[in-house]
Amino acid sequence: MSFFITFGAIAKLTARMLRAMLSRPFEFRPLIQQLYSLGVQSFSIAFLTALFTGAVMALQFGWGLERFGAGNYVGKVISVGFVMELGPVLTALLVGGRVGAGITAEIGSMNVTEQIDALITLSTDPMRYLTVPRVLAGILVVPLLVAVGDIIGIMGGYGVATGSLGFSPAAYLRNTVNFLEPLDIASSLIKGTAFGLIATTMGCYFGINAGRGARGVGR
Repeated sequence: MSFFITFGAIAKLTARMLRAMLSRPFEFRPLIQQLYSLGVQSFSIAFLTALFTGAVMALQFGWGLERFGAGNYVGKVISVGFVMELGPVLTALLVGGRVGAGITAEIGSMNVTEQIDALITLSTDPMRYLTVPRVLAGILVVPLLVAVGDIIGIMGGYGVATGSLGFSPAAYLRNTVNFLEPLDIASSLIKGTAFGLIATTMGCYFGINAGRGARGVGR
């Protein structure tokens, strides 16, 4: 029953956010602030994670596939593996952990100090002012970070494959470009959008429903 109660509360919160998104006037200033906080400030961690993950993948697959005479498949394996799975998942985990925790702590602190009640008293919809900018920013930013992470991961593998394993740069890039299909790239971006929606919605939900006091915010 606890699961269904929580699921229903999240669905109710999502419906309220959708209504607030369609209401006018739209608050652009909070959205821009969240785009900077969620996107620009998360770029470095997504960049470094993708770079070193791609490099490690190239190193491991290069050694493994070379034993079977299939070293020329390294670029294909890295491109498909990173674009289809690792890029969206790793980016969402890192950005979601950073962003989700930050959203929860920020809104939870506002809830504890009764700032949300003050917004309601001032006839300001908390959904439109607090949750909508964060969720929209997550939906817009995470796919962009995933796209950047995919490119950086592939180039990290390119650096190791050509610099340490002796692969041909032209062959690596040709295999990568020829093996990837538009559907693979679209799947990666769609996953990033879904992960961004989930991470920010969960952060807003748990922040709004944080218990009283510092212990409630921590939990």
